[in-house]
Amino acid sequence: MFPRESSEACLLETPPFHLRLPAKLESVSELLDALEAYAEEAGIAPGIAARLALVAEEVAANVAMHAEGASFFELRVTPEGGRLGLCIEDDGPEYDPLARAAPDVGAALEDREVGGLGVHLVRELTEDARYDRADGLNRLSCALPMPG
Repeated sequence: MFPRESSEACLLETPPFHLRLPAKLESVSELLDALEAYAEEAGIAPGIAARLALVAEEVAANVAMHAEGASFFELRVTPEGGRLGLCIEDDGPEYDPLARAAPDVGAALEDREVGGLGVHLVRELTEDARYDRADGLNRLSCALPMPG
């Protein structure tokens, strides 16, 4: 195998990833195992792979724990223009996690509201995070930058 010259060249060789699983907490570990295998096979740098897993875990776990009535979550990872595009869909009730106010991370623990740190983490680790609802599906899209 020849060394890759840049993250752009790496992305050209990186295949997409797609997995749909039942919206159950047990499925989150299956998703993480599949992502780990994908990242290793695709040659994704360990730091990027860790961020990919963290974002996917946070969103999938939120669906599994809080989206009452959701039957599945689905993750697609698509290399695009120096980034890894992520799209996570579920068929649960309409909910925009990005509409939640950012937590006050400077406040004392006892003064903070419970929850919201995971979505904050997703916002901090990704670019262009956006939510939309179409055809009865929640769709959270974002991108992970690939340093050059």
